[in-house]
Amino acid sequence: MQEQYRPDLVESRIQKFWQDNKTFKVQQDPQKEKYYCLSMFPYPSGRLHMGHVRNYTIGDVVSRYQRMNGKNVLQPIGWDAFGLPAENAAIKNKAAPATWTYDNIEYMKNQLKMLGFSYDWDREIATCKPQYYKWEQWFFTELYKKGLIYKKTSTVNWCPNDQTVLANEQVNDGCCWRCDTPVEQKEIPQWFVKITEYAEQLLQGLDQLPDWPDQVKAMQRNWIGRSEGVEITFKMQDSDENVTVYTTRPDTFYGVSYLAVAAGHPLAEQAAKDNPELTKFIQECRNTKVAEAELATMEKKGMFTGRYALHPITGEAVPVWVANFVLMHYGTGAVMAVPAHDQRDWEFAQKYNLPLKPVITPADGSALDISKAAYTEHGIAINSAEFNGLDFEKAFNGIADKLEAMGVGKRQVNYRLRDWGVSRQRYWGAPIPMMTLENGEVVPVPLADLPVVLPEDVVMDGVQSPIKADPNWAKATYNGQPALRETDTFDTFMESSWYYARYTCPDYQQGMLNSEEANYWLPVDQYIGGIEHATMHLLYFRFYHKLLRDAGLLACDEPATKLLCQGMVLADAFYYTSETNERIWVSPTKVTVTRDEKGRIIKAVDPEGHELVHAGMTKMSKSKNNGIDPQEMVEKYGADTVRLFMMFASPAEMTLEWQESGVEGANRFLRRLWKLVYDYQQQPATTAIDVKALNAEQKALRRDLHKTIAKVSDDIGRRQTFNTAIAAVMELMNKLTKASLETEQDKAVMKEALNAVVKMLYPITPHICFQLWQDLGNQDVIDFSPWVVADEKAMIDDEKLVVVQVNGKVRGKVTVPASASEDEIKATAMADENVKKHLDGLNIIKVIYVPGKLLSFVAK
Repeated sequence: MQEQYRPDLVESRIQKFWQDNKTFKVQQDPQKEKYYCLSMFPYPSGRLHMGHVRNYTIGDVVSRYQRMNGKNVLQPIGWDAFGLPAENAAIKNKAAPATWTYDNIEYMKNQLKMLGFSYDWDREIATCKPQYYKWEQWFFTELYKKGLIYKKTSTVNWCPNDQTVLANEQVNDGCCWRCDTPVEQKEIPQWFVKITEYAEQLLQGLDQLPDWPDQVKAMQRNWIGRSEGVEITFKMQDSDENVTVYTTRPDTFYGVSYLAVAAGHPLAEQAAKDNPELTKFIQECRNTKVAEAELATMEKKGMFTGRYALHPITGEAVPVWVANFVLMHYGTGAVMAVPAHDQRDWEFAQKYNLPLKPVITPADGSALDISKAAYTEHGIAINSAEFNGLDFEKAFNGIADKLEAMGVGKRQVNYRLRDWGVSRQRYWGAPIPMMTLENGEVVPVPLADLPVVLPEDVVMDGVQSPIKADPNWAKATYNGQPALRETDTFDTFMESSWYYARYTCPDYQQGMLNSEEANYWLPVDQYIGGIEHATMHLLYFRFYHKLLRDAGLLACDEPATKLLCQGMVLADAFYYTSETNERIWVSPTKVTVTRDEKGRIIKAVDPEGHELVHAGMTKMSKSKNNGIDPQEMVEKYGADTVRLFMMFASPAEMTLEWQESGVEGANRFLRRLWKLVYDYQQQPATTAIDVKALNAEQKALRRDLHKTIAKVSDDIGRRQTFNTAIAAVMELMNKLTKASLETEQDKAVMKEALNAVVKMLYPITPHICFQLWQDLGNQDVIDFSPWVVADEKAMIDDEKLVVVQVNGKVRGKVTVPASASEDEIKATAMADENVKKHLDGLNIIKVIYVPGKLLSFVAK
């Protein structure tokens, strides 16, 4: 064993061993309990960032721990390889997206291997490969045959910069999630998957996921948005036309003072035919940002159509307005407005001087005040004919019953969730496997003609998709008839919604999945990824799984049993202001900082001497130039150091603040571990532990060891608090560095402790532990060596520390045998000099004893 720790030499040698021996290749084994650990796969952007490193280190710690616990562990990796960034990069670099993507995959693969992750590389998939998306295309055609796929012209979120449709989830503050361009509304033909058919299943299934974060489940419940209400039909005045609205507050029905319809509603379009001003307003609405999150805060605008609807119960004429806060693709595209009891309606009514009709008063008897805001709470019905005096539930049911009896209303469960639009106008994606015949009939591409292969040798001009620009690509035949292929491609969430299942049988060519393999491995036992995917990927992931289940390909109901959402990685951000008043951001790795006694930054300077402004800890990003290159850190400190810091600096689900001083501390700890093993190896143990022959110090050290084993096992295996597990090992290491190595039993206890420490740290720092395991003389490979088990007998305390109080104040602490009686403890305590001094001259009135913890004297 060499004296100095050289991570560069150790890590490269061990990574080669793993690769040559295919150490982590795994197969179905009915004799072993399976464990499927999966981290969300990366987009091949070119370089790993620290967010990747954190995500994949967590997954690797869990996988290695479970493997040492005897489980058959599957930990695969692949590439979410389609998507718009590849197109943008290809245009910028004058390369085909495929070339850019494959080059990035190779580079990032080497980076992952450099970090020592225990992946089964034989299962690697890239979603841009035809052998992968062939089966996605086939499944789409099967869903079409089952009626779960349809095409319609729809108002969509359109990014004018990227020239593509965005899902509602991909609109952030009215802008494209990728390029921040303001989003427009546009009507184009789109393919949809009927996720709404599974809304109730998706909602109910959340109750079967106790090991998913409550926050994720709450976000999905809100996104699905189940509501119980009444669908009500209003007849238009002087016409046979009807307007249908949906409300969750039928108790407020007598308070309707106007109807509001979306710009795309047929009533609005009809009213605009002879009204240029209304036509202009409707066009303005159509170009309004469509993100639902903005509806509550956006300025409310509207225009009267000149038409009226009739209140179904009172017969009153109700004006119909076009309003920018009503969206055609939500509900019926029309709402009944009750401004006295809905804040949005109130704001609109105030702006356009529309009447407020109060029909609910507070249940506590307090005065109703709607002068400054709507009263939106449940209360008691007023001004509502025979329903006056009823509470919310009774008024709800009474008015609903009346509307149903009149034939103008029906109870209905609605969902906020909308069908999944999967069409994208970009090139770099899986072609949608549909064709249009000369007679206009739309048909799915037969399996024999799949995959519909995306040409990879293309030139990007930044204007139009190459497959849209090439008329020959779309030409095809169907049963001998000429046909045109669909030139839209799939939303990339389609690929990421089933990759987890394909990992179980990546080379299977007889179908989408080998059900035997898939049902052995699934569900995923531990899934790891960011909470930002809660209402996008994680919802589609669950939906797609249910589709696969219902197609008979999978048996279980949910794709993943346990979910861990790791926190973001933050770093210090520094800048100076240039002569042109521009902020120049400087990488924190190039900044020299001065701190005060509390560790706060009081001065920061870059290599050119600019005095910098510290903008605080922010998410690592290119815009602030505060991303830390993992490769640079690995080359400087070693992969194990980076992994150790990542797991120690913060609880996994919390944000992590990157501090190079912390990385240096992690590196010092590993060097101490190496030195401790090296020093022990100079005079290693020659005999085994004789438990009966141990002295008090040896027993105490061994007791600390096994208590640490118990804690670390629980922290990693159950609680997933990796930082506290590491802290426990560090505390034990402090005791080991001070332990005696004079006698054979000293050395025997040290050998047991070092073997245990190496095993406990192995999931986190596998390279150094692989090497030290060998250096400690072990013949087996640590990757499959059983996890260390705490000895219950060793953890039993021989002694206990009892606190002694006199009249409620601590006056001493005495160490007594664990078997000592109350009388023996009392005698020991009274012999203590400090206790004796405080009892001197007093009469003991009462003695209170809390077994093993506290002895309290009450004296006068």
